[in-house]
Amino acid sequence: MTTVVRGLMAAVVVVVCASPAAAQMWELVGTRAQGMGGAFVAVADDATATWWNPAGLASGATLSLVWDMADNLAPSHPRPEGPASLGDTMGFALTTPALGLSYYRLRISEMQPLSSNGAGTSVRQEEGATGIGLRTLALHQFGATAGQSLGGNVVLGSTLKLIRAGTAVAVTPVTGSARDSLEHAGDLELPMETQVALDVGAMVMLSQQIRVGVSVKHLREPEFGEGETAIKLERQARAGVAVMGAGKSASLTTAADFDITTLDTVLGDVRHIGAGAEAWLLNRLVGVRGGFSVNTAGEGGTAWSIGGSAGMRGFFFDGFMTLGSDASRDGWGISARMSF
Repeated sequence: MTTVVRGLMAAVVVVVCASPAAAQMWELVGTRAQGMGGAFVAVADDATATWWNPAGLASGATLSLVWDMADNLAPSHPRPEGPASLGDTMGFALTTPALGLSYYRLRISEMQPLSSNGAGTSVRQEEGATGIGLRTLALHQFGATAGQSLGGNVVLGSTLKLIRAGTAVAVTPVTGSARDSLEHAGDLELPMETQVALDVGAMVMLSQQIRVGVSVKHLREPEFGEGETAIKLERQARAGVAVMGAGKSASLTTAADFDITTLDTVLGDVRHIGAGAEAWLLNRLVGVRGGFSVNTAGEGGTAWSIGGSAGMRGFFFDGFMTLGSDASRDGWGISARMSF
């Protein structure tokens, strides 16, 4: 093994151990939520409550069904050597006010430039970058969500999750585009493990329209793999407030969220504050959304989101797009939703 190869292999271990994968950043799932700038913890009134806040179940529709998919290449135009991440997510959830069932599939691949001296490069492009350190995480999450009312104004909820996940790492030369390299990482074979995890949440109704929500993911911080492929799903907490619209033919909902914890990613630390709005028009057949978020950690940045819905008789198609200087939030997604 040459000195350069040894250095690159050492570097990929350093990169992997130094930056846990952003396997479940809040904004990876939920077309409506992402269209509102990621401000959804206190809204959570459809089947994506199983992801955003399990306590939202009790105030949701009598029956809600959501199929959701998204593609997040961050940043939107990465250099061939990185750093960059690619998230391919798909979710399916079915909820009633008493019970929710969900399945989320995520494939998160990350890359970072490596130098021949055995150290990872910084976020900026460096002359000495001679290879790419790749890591990929595949995660399948099955969840059962339940809520419990405490009086008329407080709801507690939890999601018991069975998570099957695995990781792999590799070193490759700097060739082709960043997306090509990240998609190559998605082809790596992964040793899979199964762990039990728990999410919890609370919703407080301050009035008929105003409510406050708090949600915590990965209470037990499950770990997968060992050695250089080890990964821990870090505990994350987020809080929010929402003013819910109540009109029969038209309504306006506004919301704001903020992360309580900071998440370490290949693009730097992430801690978001977001705000957004959702308006329903034309007898609630058309919905429009907009929002923004600010990353208050690491190198920061701002992201802007737009989204929309169209449908009838409880069936809707949703879409969103997010752009901006906050690289962690670039992406797009679509969903099909049914609510009664």
